[in-house]
Amino acid sequence: MSDLERTVRETIDRWRLLPAGDTVVVGVSGGADSLCLLHLLQRLAPEYGVRLYVGHLDHGIRGEEAREDAAFVEALCKGWGLPYTVRRIDVPALARERHLSLEEAARQARYRFLGELARSLGAHTVAVAHHADDQVETVLMHLLRGSGLAGLRGMRPLSRLEDLRLGEGVAFGEIRLVRPLLGVSRPEILTYCQEHGLQPHFDLSNLDRTFYRNRLRHELLPLLETYNPNIRQVLWRTAEVIAADYALLREVLEGAWRRLVRHESPNAIAFDLAAFRAQPLALQRSLLREAVHRLRRSLRNINWVHIENAVEIAREGHTGAQATLPQGLMLIVGYDVLTVSAADRRWVDPNRPHVWAPLPLPFEGETPLPESDWVAYTAIFPREALAEAWARNTDPLAGYFDAEAFHSPPVLRPRREGDWFIPLGLGHRQKVGDL
Repeated sequence: MSDLERTVRETIDRWRLLPAGDTVVVGVSGGADSLCLLHLLQRLAPEYGVRLYVGHLDHGIRGEEAREDAAFVEALCKGWGLPYTVRRIDVPALARERHLSLEEAARQARYRFLGELARSLGAHTVAVAHHADDQVETVLMHLLRGSGLAGLRGMRPLSRLEDLRLGEGVAFGEIRLVRPLLGVSRPEILTYCQEHGLQPHFDLSNLDRTFYRNRLRHELLPLLETYNPNIRQVLWRTAEVIAADYALLREVLEGAWRRLVRHESPNAIAFDLAAFRAQPLALQRSLLREAVHRLRRSLRNINWVHIENAVEIAREGHTGAQATLPQGLMLIVGYDVLTVSAADRRWVDPNRPHVWAPLPLPFEGETPLPESDWVAYTAIFPREALAEAWARNTDPLAGYFDAEAFHSPPVLRPRREGDWFIPLGLGHRQKVGDL
């Protein structure tokens, strides 16, 4: 048994990548990586009790060369007796339509194709051929663009397909994405192909340095190797360390989520405000990112600035303070809850009255509070008729004001910084916030 096969077996067993009885959809481009993966899985399939199904996508970018790749994969599957599906998608048109880079549009199209294929087959596992060198490039790319622990841990051997940020409305449930080759290097893969007589196709677009990842591969990594010849191993090991730390943070996050969340629905998540503010900063950031991800199934376009701004408002903002988030979301500081919700479908705690914007009130009458079943009642009474109630004011939902002090109808609104009032009998101003 070769070192490569031993490493792959260890990865499969440790992460339970091949559940017995499942159909595994294998993404095969025709290149060395995917050819090595398919050859290995075909040998291991009887042992692990899985069935293989090959998926190949022509991205509509490379013309005749791509058609040759598709024909190669088709002939390979027929020769090896494997079922397959070959499909073509116009990725350049997709990129224009969704305002994406060509790389991002190709990535989304590829994973959507594999996910839809798996769903149509009743399969629960999609296997792709990412290896250790891909991992190094991914970690470096995330570092250069800016990322938290989730990004710096790179790719994982086992994840959920729908966690890949494939666009709004894309849901693949519990379909798993597995990467059995993540612990082996590109040179090991090329050696395996040579030893087993595999003749992969070479994608010339991998040499095109207009693509960001290709510049990392062909320019930046060789430069970094002049500073540290072992930079690839260093980055790979760093990703493993960060992944372990991130797993611990996820456990802490899930425990805090159970304690702090007072309401969760498809359109809104509300935290206990006091409990949220008592958490460490790192956990506050993670809670808000998790809320966005649960509401939108994606963190696309959510960057450090958005989260930091939202955290600052959550920590320091007064009642009614808001922070705008991408993807049509907003954060609102309530009286005792902190809500992340769709901007057009805010959640209101039915047990408490809320106003988000100034609401004019008549001197006498009823005014329904927006987005709730609460009603504000206003009336003018002679002072002597309310002497006892005025003095005691034991009802937290009632307020008494000097009607003669109003020069225009009252307005009900959230508190603002610097608001003040003169309490009965005190004789001087007091800040509402201090109260």
